[in-house]
Amino acid sequence: MSNELVNADFAQRIVLETDTMPWIASPQAGVERRLLDRIGGEVARATSLVRYTPASAFPAHEHALGEEFFVLDGVFSDEHGDYPAGTYVRNPPNSRHTPRTAPGCVILVKLRQMQPTEQRRVVIDTASSIWQPGDAPGHQLLPLHHDADTGERVALERLEPRAGIAAVDCPDGEEIFLLSGSLKDEYGTYRGRTWIRNPAGFRHGLESMDGATYWVKRGHLRPMS
Repeated sequence: MSNELVNADFAQRIVLETDTMPWIASPQAGVERRLLDRIGGEVARATSLVRYTPASAFPAHEHALGEEFFVLDGVFSDEHGDYPAGTYVRNPPNSRHTPRTAPGCVILVKLRQMQPTEQRRVVIDTASSIWQPGDAPGHQLLPLHHDADTGERVALERLEPRAGIAAVDCPDGEEIFLLSGSLKDEYGTYRGRTWIRNPAGFRHGLESMDGATYWVKRGHLRPMS
C-alpha cells in the first residue's frame, strides 16, 4: 500500500486506536512511524506518531511549512534543548534542527500544516503550566496556541470523572488525541491513545466516566472552497 495518501479525505471522520497500529520503519535507522494522515511522500503534509529508539538521531533538516509536536514518552532533543514528556513545540516555517534522543521517545507530530507567515517558535512544558477553568464544571483547559487570523486553537483539555461538555458544532474541524483515561460521545467510547479527526461541520459532546486528559486542535480543517 502506498504511504503517499493516508486518510487524505478531510471530509471523512477518522477514529484510530493507535496502540493497535504497526510501527513502520522510516528511511532513518532507529526511527519508526504510525501514519495517521498523510498527503505526499517523504516530504508530506502529515500527522504521525514517531518513535525514536534510545541513542537514535535524525539528520539536520528544514521544515519549510513548519512542524508541531507533543512529546508523549521519553525525552526528545535537538541543538536547542531537551523536551521531556508533556512538552509542546512549534517550529515555524523555514526553521531547521537536528533531532536526537538519549533515552528514546515517542512524539505526536504534524508537518507542513502552518501558515507561511508564522514566525514565532513555541516551547511549553505542560507539566509546569497552569490550567484554566473550562466550559463546564469538571472541565479544564491549558491553551497551547491560538491564531486569531485563522481561528486555529491548540490546547490540552481535562475532564474530571463523570464530567462532560455539551454538544457543540465544530464548523472548522477538530482533532483529538487521548492521552489518558477514557472519552465518550454520541458515536462511541474511546480509550488508550485514540486519535479522532472530526470534519468541518461535525457536532458532538464529550464526557468521561473515569476522567480524561487529551490534546485537541480546532479550527484548522475548513472545507475547500
